[in-house]
Amino acid sequence: MSGPRRPLYRVRRSQVHGLGVFAARRIRKGTRIVEYLGERISHREADRRYAAKPPDDNHTFLYIVDRGVVIDAGVGGNDARFINHGCDPNCESVTEERRVFIEAIQTIQPGEELKYDYSIGRDRDDPPNIDAVYACRCGASACRGTMLWPARRPQPRGRKRR
Repeated sequence: MSGPRRPLYRVRRSQVHGLGVFAARRIRKGTRIVEYLGERISHREADRRYAAKPPDDNHTFLYIVDRGVVIDAGVGGNDARFINHGCDPNCESVTEERRVFIEAIQTIQPGEELKYDYSIGRDRDDPPNIDAVYACRCGASACRGTMLWPARRPQPRGRKRR
């Protein structure tokens, strides 16, 4: 009879940002690591809850599931909310039947921090400093410098001058 399995991960201080999630043992590519949990709310309720948040505060535990549902991991959330963004991620988020899971996209070694690309969408009414607000500090050699997607604010298309 075998004993309980060691946990896949541990939460501890991260050099990327605040707390992070680190592999406690080898995690094979394709492993479903954790479900992103929290209170399931509407987009309207998410906007209401975070309306008073300072515009330069990028700290959020909101995950958009679809057009009707947002998960607020700040209420009833689990360790998945501490997985940091990375431009060269070793994990990805997968949505199945309106549930969100974090899966390994490569084999992750013990002690390695789990990261996935947040790909936070840009909005037309974003302030000019939005890239600084959502600055990325993942340390990847190909870091795009922001957690936002696309990497750069699209430039207005105008007529070319001759």
